[in-house]
Amino acid sequence: MTGIIEKLYRTADLSDAELRALIESDDAEAAELLRGRADEVRQRHYGKKVFLRGLIEVSSYCKNDCLYCGIRRSNKDADRYRLTREQIMLCAESGYELGFRTFVMQGGEDSTFTDEFMCGVIAELRGKYPDCAITLSLGERSFDSYRRMKEAGADRYLLRHEAASEELYAKLHPSELSLAHRKQCLYDLRSLGYQVGAGFMVGAPYQTTSDIIADLRFLQELKPQMIGIGPFIPHHSTPFADEKGGTLGLTLRLLGILRLMFPKVLLPATTALGTIAPNGRELGLQTGCNVVMPNLSPVNVRKKYDLYDNKICTGEEAAECRACLQRRIEAAGYEVAVERGDCVI
Repeated sequence: MTGIIEKLYRTADLSDAELRALIESDDAEAAELLRGRADEVRQRHYGKKVFLRGLIEVSSYCKNDCLYCGIRRSNKDADRYRLTREQIMLCAESGYELGFRTFVMQGGEDSTFTDEFMCGVIAELRGKYPDCAITLSLGERSFDSYRRMKEAGADRYLLRHEAASEELYAKLHPSELSLAHRKQCLYDLRSLGYQVGAGFMVGAPYQTTSDIIADLRFLQELKPQMIGIGPFIPHHSTPFADEKGGTLGLTLRLLGILRLMFPKVLLPATTALGTIAPNGRELGLQTGCNVVMPNLSPVNVRKKYDLYDNKICTGEEAAECRACLQRRIEAAGYEVAVERGDCVI
């Protein structure tokens, strides 16, 4: 394993066989070497900076019926909400005062959030906070929709590809969704000049090592500025309620691999990672991550954005959440960067 890790550190690539061996290894010494090399590479490009992204979860309505997701349309027990333009602006105002210089508007695929509505919100944010980055994570939309939102002032778009294997993608999604269309959306976003984020679930039902290797190869092809991965966590109101979910060990191993394969990428330590282990996000930061996404959504809706069970930080005010994360980041040996935090590519 040592030789494989050192090769990845030197060349940022491995053969499929080498990737398989590293992904499937549970060698503690190898894990520590991978962690150390990933941290070294991350600090070479970003120092000890951790970039905060203020997350505004704008809607829990979704037209899709993805089998793993708690806000899937067929979950009749979901407590739905959508934020108004005024609520979104209040979240951003609070976040700006707390030092956030990136806002991430994330939600289900909600037809109420038309291009007209979104462009109005984006333009108002751009006018009021010209020094901030505006990130969107609103699922699959048309090329023209992406173009309009870019012209209104959006900078980045997060769209996890979820699974780069056609077979696995079909097992996780309803028949009306296709991997080909998902990938096309990512290429559309890139062609329009967005900073693009993709990613996948770790430990999803039916996922094999070959599927994970396919994810890594797709990311090499796409060359995104951001890569978001996190452990799959089951939701009690989905067909996958009784599945085991992703593990901390495999998630950390893949974070280390991603940092070495993509030395300059923006790599979040996700809320899901903090959900499966109390120190999950800190371990992520020590294994190559350089982004965290505190929640700016109104406290009274946070529990309703219920993608998976036992999600953390659903009861904290924005200021509490930010202060808590700053303490955790500093305790892990890093520092909060009050800046947009663009990719250095």
